Amino acid sequence: MTDTIFITGIVIHARHGVMEHETEVGQRFVIDLELYTDLSESSRTDRLSDTVSYSNVVATATSAFKNTNYKLLERAAGAVADDILTTFPRVRAVKVTVHKPHAPIAAIFDDVGVVLTRSRHPPSQS
Repeated sequence: MTDTIFITGIVIHARHGVMEHETEVGQRFVIDLELYTDLSESSRTDRLSDTVSYSNVVATATSAFKNTNYKLLERAAGAVADDILTTFPRVRAVKVTVHKPHAPIAAIFDDVGVVLTRSRHPPSQS
């Protein structure tokens, strides 16, 4: 059984992009997260220690996203996914959506971004 913890609309100012002004001035990004985990124990015990702390997830995602300037959203989203899987052993998989609503595109659009899903690799059987 897999349950889901979701956190949507995390707004972060960062300096990701290919163009020079993106890395100098930066812009607003919005991150949505879905964490796939088993919540059966915490749903019975009502103990924070039996689940994943939303606050700690946000801190981890924010740090992973802001600490390095990436050219591609794909890489920035991958860094967030990697850090969440490394930091939270209870999380079996994570879906990271990164919105870049002010991307330098010569068009009128509502939103642009990437969605990636990463999961733990099962242990290899020898």
